[in-house]
Amino acid sequence: MRYLSRALLGLAVAGMFSTGAKAQEVVGNNQGDFNEFMDRSGNMYRAASGRPGPEYWQNETDYDIDVTLNDEDHTIQGKITLTYTNNSPHELDFIWMHLEQNRFTEDSRGTLTTPIQGNRYNGDIDGGYTISNLEAKVKRSSSSDYLINDTRMQVFFEDPIPANGGKATVSMNFEYKIPVDGMDRMGRLDVEDGTIYALAQWFPKAAVYDDVEGWNIEPYLGAGEFYLDYGDYDFKVTAPASHIVVASGELQNPRQVLSSTVRDRMDRAKESDSTVYLIKPDEVNDMSLRAKQEGTLTWHFKMENTRDVAFGSSKAFIWDAAKIDLPSGKKAMAQSAYPKESDGQGAWSRSTEYSKASVEHYSEKWFEYPYPVAVNVAADIGGMEYPGLNFCGWKSEGASLWGVTDHEFGHNWFPMIVGTNERRYAWMDEGFNTFINYYSTLDFNDGEYPARLNKTRNMTGWFTSEQREGIDTYPDVSNLRNLGMIAYYKPAIGLLLLREYILGEERFDNAFKSYIETWAYKHPQPADFFNHMENVSGENLSWFFKKWFYGTGNIDLGLDGVRQYEGNYIISLTNKGEIPMPVKMEITYEDGSSENVTLPVEIWQRGDSWNYLHRTDKSIENVELDPNKILPDVSSGNDAWPNSFYKD
Repeated sequence: MRYLSRALLGLAVAGMFSTGAKAQEVVGNNQGDFNEFMDRSGNMYRAASGRPGPEYWQNETDYDIDVTLNDEDHTIQGKITLTYTNNSPHELDFIWMHLEQNRFTEDSRGTLTTPIQGNRYNGDIDGGYTISNLEAKVKRSSSSDYLINDTRMQVFFEDPIPANGGKATVSMNFEYKIPVDGMDRMGRLDVEDGTIYALAQWFPKAAVYDDVEGWNIEPYLGAGEFYLDYGDYDFKVTAPASHIVVASGELQNPRQVLSSTVRDRMDRAKESDSTVYLIKPDEVNDMSLRAKQEGTLTWHFKMENTRDVAFGSSKAFIWDAAKIDLPSGKKAMAQSAYPKESDGQGAWSRSTEYSKASVEHYSEKWFEYPYPVAVNVAADIGGMEYPGLNFCGWKSEGASLWGVTDHEFGHNWFPMIVGTNERRYAWMDEGFNTFINYYSTLDFNDGEYPARLNKTRNMTGWFTSEQREGIDTYPDVSNLRNLGMIAYYKPAIGLLLLREYILGEERFDNAFKSYIETWAYKHPQPADFFNHMENVSGENLSWFFKKWFYGTGNIDLGLDGVRQYEGNYIISLTNKGEIPMPVKMEITYEDGSSENVTLPVEIWQRGDSWNYLHRTDKSIENVELDPNKILPDVSSGNDAWPNSFYKD
């Protein structure tokens, strides 16, 4: 073969310099659309196959927390002990921690970058942390040195944390005023029977040190959410004895905080497919259902292998629950806590039913739910997720309550199980979650509520807007009017196109399930997702990932005409958009029969037009592109021959 190759090369060179050689016109092509657009090569930490490399590592953060909720001055006081395990190959002289309550100060970066007219991420400005008694220990060495800058704290060690498994502990006392307006993520709400406290971002927590960015220390501004390591949490919440406390994780001391009546009801709920009241609507102010009537109670929770925890506390809670059946045979418990203002069969009385259905669906279809509880808490928050616990709008009902409950529980898969960096890549949690929400909504009660993600052509007004932005725009930078599309709907539509138009359900599901299982409790980057989907599905998808996730171009496939040719037909196609796509078309014949034809995306590598020879002895009556209208094609007028029409 070597000799042959050299011979052919010699002929080619001779032809180039031959004066008698006929000049050849170089024809342009679209190969650039199909080339790689980012460095997706592998290394020792992240393989080119989209899997963790042989030396992949991530650090571990285990927390022991003890806090007291004061409902008179609306404060949290507590102590935290963080055990930090440095699995990286580097010694660490310091760690960075997030102080997200510092967002609620007058001079925080988040406050100063909020428009005068305000937005969803408004927050109180009279809060912020008071930190005291900090001690950072590595073996026998101890340090109290730290530096606070906005929502970040740098904690220094006298001796570095050793690499490859070295440990340190950081302990401190902390205190802050609980905001009323917590940027639609946490805060407090006054109702007739008391105050609902929605506690999230409620303790100092370690930032992520990874193999891609080193320390991930973007400040907490507003739209950008969270990026955290995994670990075990042991936490205690001391609250007024009149309160019910619900939280991420499993309650460790029910006998110390619940009456025998409530414990009996909880035991029934653990075996019940239908909702069981733990605290009935007419029992909200019945203090005999608490373990004691005065003073305080300390509620003790544990949660393993999680990236965060949250809790809700109030004396106004109606509380109900039901069991969750998981594919392995394990059980979990769905719970809902809400005030009487949210009660009603059309509203929060169905919350636990929704929660159970949502978690069971995702567990069966994608990956089993790993946590002992799934808690839905009514609060003055549109919808916000934490591992095992949501805060959802207390006025939501019907389809709205199903939608927000299902969406927030879906976040347990993205980013709680698959631990992406929300502050940088909102689309990897919001978009992926919006995608799986579509199928859960179709499944719930055989479609009780509408699922509209596949109505992609209803969104072409945004796709052609001059104000549109790319999916890769950082959430804190994007125009908030675009955030719903670039973080939620456009990436979700991208996955829909992959599943229902490009790859098909079987290949997509194999790849997507593998991605979830492979990166469960780890930190994938965008390139890891792209590489994994390609390798498992067996398809080069660079042309799609490049244009859809990292651009603002659009899809516009068209029919230029149909003509007879030697007893068959030539169907002339055109790609007038920036994004190449496979061509699916339905051909209908004069006798009323029809057939579907699919042409591969590679037809567009050679140019923007293509002639397809369709062999048939029947007479074609019409041809329609994308008959199921999956594509958000921005110009539907050229989708059919001989007449343009649109089928809903």
